Amino acid sequence: MMRFHYHSHCYQPLRREAVSGLFLLLFPVLWRCLFTPFAHASPSTFSEWNVPKPRHLSLLGSALERESSNGEQSDLWAPLADQGWRPFIESANVLSLPQKSEGYLQVFLDGGLNQQRMGICDAVAVAKILNAALVIPHLEVNPVWQDSSSFMDIFDVDHFINVLKDDVSIVKELPDEFSWSTREYYATATRATRIKRAPVHASVNWYLEYVLPVLQSNGIAAISPFSHRLSFDNMPSEIQKLRCKVNFKALVFVPHIRALGDAIVHRLRYPPGESEAVSSNYLWATTDQYEKQKPHKFVVVHLRFDKDMAAHSACDFGGGKAEKLALAKYRQTIWGGRVLNSQFTDEELRSQGRCPLTPEEIGLLLAALGFDNSTRLYLASHKVYGGEARISTLRELFPLMENKKSLASSEERVHINGKASLLAAVDYYVGVHSDIFVSASPGNMHNALVGHRTFENKKTIRPNMALLGQLFLNKNITWSEFRQAVAEGHQNRLGQLRLRKPKQSLYTYPAPDCMCRA
Repeated sequence: MMRFHYHSHCYQPLRREAVSGLFLLLFPVLWRCLFTPFAHASPSTFSEWNVPKPRHLSLLGSALERESSNGEQSDLWAPLADQGWRPFIESANVLSLPQKSEGYLQVFLDGGLNQQRMGICDAVAVAKILNAALVIPHLEVNPVWQDSSSFMDIFDVDHFINVLKDDVSIVKELPDEFSWSTREYYATATRATRIKRAPVHASVNWYLEYVLPVLQSNGIAAISPFSHRLSFDNMPSEIQKLRCKVNFKALVFVPHIRALGDAIVHRLRYPPGESEAVSSNYLWATTDQYEKQKPHKFVVVHLRFDKDMAAHSACDFGGGKAEKLALAKYRQTIWGGRVLNSQFTDEELRSQGRCPLTPEEIGLLLAALGFDNSTRLYLASHKVYGGEARISTLRELFPLMENKKSLASSEERVHINGKASLLAAVDYYVGVHSDIFVSASPGNMHNALVGHRTFENKKTIRPNMALLGQLFLNKNITWSEFRQAVAEGHQNRLGQLRLRKPKQSLYTYPAPDCMCRA
């Protein structure tokens, strides 16, 4: 008994010490969870506990063993052949501006950068239809990215006004007599000057019937929300060409965005030696060495693999039960029961091409198309869901992968850090100037760059989502079979011009509205 009591008394302090030690180890995790409600749990937290593993090991192993080739000589890098179309954005019926406008038009644009870009183009067109003076559009704060950047923070406003001065009257701000017309004013009550229920893809006649009288009665009209509020069909030719002129000529980024974009493009084409560090004056330190160096070609890959997209797609991305739970919670919190994709199985979604490609899958696509491990890749994306763990497979396939952080110094990035719209603007600029652009899934960035690069006859790979979804579902497919299927399924998806069909966006399909046959 004495021995029993002796050990029992010794055991109590030891157990308390063990529990205390365990508590100290777990304290950082418990502390973070204490202030993170489960309904809003960060998916990145779950991803750290459940590191996503490669899902296509057999294909990945073969892709990693693929032989390097002289990528610069590959047909993949060859520019697009002349397709017989040229940019044409000037209307044949150029009318001088009336001396007096009907009033001032305000628009409040939601969405991300590229959705707002399309809204700006439509706003100019609506101002033309109404003979209104357009106030520089107000960009709403995106609820996902929380970026409050204004039009003037992103776009060169003086260039915008000057290019369009013969088409539409544009003012930077309202005169004092209308200074009351603010976003806050319209948020507090129903106002006679606000058009709240503009239909999606409204016609010219709708604006003349419902908005013009408001302008004439009040001298001002505000449309909010304003996104996809002008039809692409049954539009006068001069209105279509004006939208094209805004998109491809009037909207240019502010000088510091263009300078940073130029620096990144230059560093991709003329990479510094291994001993050289990226510095803020690298671009301007052009020497004979760079002039004699043959420029490298590069591919811009837009992943579009963020938390918001992953949750909305309702697909399985291989992060296990914890990831599924985190995405389901996020989906319910943000959209309630309005995500229709969640009614389908992962297999159904993938076979229909409705699942965004993961970084691993976009890497396998590029490898199957013939890009080798000497290919220079620029990664255009905001925050990748799963972080570096999710990107690691793509980096393994393409070790020469770069991004804004690796190519620009912290001093150069100081004006864009933490600002999603400015970060996206840099990626857009680099994407326009790349040899090849490919997006992991359709979206506003994809659509805008496909249209811009079509306008300039540049090569763009459009992934065949339905084909790839079915191929990735086939766990028995060999690398040879995969390569052949990918090659055959993308023969006509490398930037070949496609004419716009009814209801399609001219910002994605600029021919024939913005172009003419040579």
